[in-house]
Amino acid sequence: MPSGSDTTAETAPTGPDADRPGRRTGSAVTPPTGGAVEGGETPGEGGAGGESGTAAAATAAAAAAAATASEPSTGERRPGRLRRLGLLARREARRSALAAVSGLALGLAFPPFGVWPLSLVAVAALALLTHGRTARQGAWAGFAFGVPFFLLLLKWLSVVGWDAVIGLSIIQAAFLALMGTGLALVSRLPVPALWPLWTACLWIAEEWARDRVPFGGFPWGRLAFANTGSPYTPLAALGGAPLVTFGVAVTGGALASAALVLWRLKRAGGLSPRGALPAAGAVAVAAAVTAAGFAVPIPTAAADSVDIAVVQGNVQQPGMDFLGRPMMILDNHVKATLNLAKDVKAGRIAKPDLVIWPENASDLDPFQYREAYARIDEAVKAIGVPVLVGALVDHPTKQGYVENQGIVWDPKSGPGASYTKQHPVPFGEYVPFRQELSKIITRLQRVPRDFYPGDHTGVLKVGPARLGDVICFEVAYDEIVRDTVNAGARAIVVQTNNATYGRSGQPEQQLVMSKLRAIEHGRPVITAATSGISAVVSPDGTIEQRTKEFTQDVLTARIPLRDGKTLADRVGAIPEWVLAMVGVLSCAAAITIGRRGRTDEKGQ
Repeated sequence: MPSGSDTTAETAPTGPDADRPGRRTGSAVTPPTGGAVEGGETPGEGGAGGESGTAAAATAAAAAAAATASEPSTGERRPGRLRRLGLLARREARRSALAAVSGLALGLAFPPFGVWPLSLVAVAALALLTHGRTARQGAWAGFAFGVPFFLLLLKWLSVVGWDAVIGLSIIQAAFLALMGTGLALVSRLPVPALWPLWTACLWIAEEWARDRVPFGGFPWGRLAFANTGSPYTPLAALGGAPLVTFGVAVTGGALASAALVLWRLKRAGGLSPRGALPAAGAVAVAAAVTAAGFAVPIPTAAADSVDIAVVQGNVQQPGMDFLGRPMMILDNHVKATLNLAKDVKAGRIAKPDLVIWPENASDLDPFQYREAYARIDEAVKAIGVPVLVGALVDHPTKQGYVENQGIVWDPKSGPGASYTKQHPVPFGEYVPFRQELSKIITRLQRVPRDFYPGDHTGVLKVGPARLGDVICFEVAYDEIVRDTVNAGARAIVVQTNNATYGRSGQPEQQLVMSKLRAIEHGRPVITAATSGISAVVSPDGTIEQRTKEFTQDVLTARIPLRDGKTLADRVGAIPEWVLAMVGVLSCAAAITIGRRGRTDEKGQ
């Protein structure tokens, strides 16, 4: 609930303010003006932002007296600190529980649950739980929100170990703790009508940072990825995933603002049409932002098209040991392609112009193992069209390193152009600080060799089509997909291997990213997965076809090839940088205003 502080002459505070430090029964409290800091209180210091100067002085004097009283001996100091910690934990317990429930609600907004309206509820709840709080209290609320959110979102990582889920969740929640601090600070800024704007910009700043650090970032859990089938989704064509996040966060912030106004009116003695005008305005803003997506045109017209086939060969079993015996996965994809060739020869299926295999379709380096080379060549010659083959290839010059590649394999000339994954997954495809960490975490030894990153985009000429190859988790990174499209890709291919995380929700989470990218770039997106989910997504984000997990299957489709660029392609990361900077500057402004008020009080 909101932590409003606009009551007058209260004798027994109840509701959200009952547990706030520095409250005195029977004291007159002046309603805040525009959410500014009262009593010269600096954001992040003192109480929750509702004390008068006299009350603050009395509280400070009492604290000083308590500190003096505890000075005589070390034995007395220790219980005093423990007691204060206990009181703090008790005072924040209700808010912490509400923050945790809100975080779980956000987790339910993502696949496999996919209840996207909960993303609005979660944003609004966190904004209310941090409103008017100190910086520390805001940080704790953000952390209490973030940990359960990421635990639910990333439970698929339990295949590796629950310690990995917990560790990564805590690291990611630290970013939400920083955002919680910012939310608490900006809630004290003047002009309450702009509070939803500051809230949304801080969500952008949080995602901007989390997408980049550490080790190149981890973009999972962006608000945009929970809204790939909502009214906000078309905004991706204008400003990419960041603009979708912004739309969701502005709406959630506006709903929080309306709730706060109505709560304060209720506490002040009742609702009135005039008093409810700010709430009505906030609801109008939320409705306008929600409706804006319907007005965004999504380009789908194409000059030409191409017939494709996507081969999902399947694996022996899900989990860490999905590889099975050597060449098993390769044999599965070869057999599926040979069966496709038989169907084409028999006239049951039209011959495709090109075939796409998934990431790691060849579990052996075809340039080092002649049998692997021969099997791939057999399948490609049988179907008679170029095949985009996913394979692990030894680095040509750096011994001990391997490259995750998509290779264009021609039925006449054999292997040709290739794309190497630019963003290997830390601790999955390479181990940072391997020498030190492998001694502590023996499981890291299951990653025997580090993947070497590629240095160019994945635009490949595959038969008559110019495809943009993106490998697995790279679909989550804005700049990789955008650079590929801007380099000339007419359609996007996502080669992926989710066998480790099969039936865990992770394939669904990755698939919705393909939906968002299709709209963002106005391109069809073809997902080719080793064990599922393989899919064909049209430029408007519609999933035209998809496979089941852990089945051998082949998808055939005619996809459009597009050359036009969306506004999101042209503006690139500029909107994200601008909005993130606004969020950071709003925090700086809140700190400056708070310090100025503190200085003025001392001067008086």
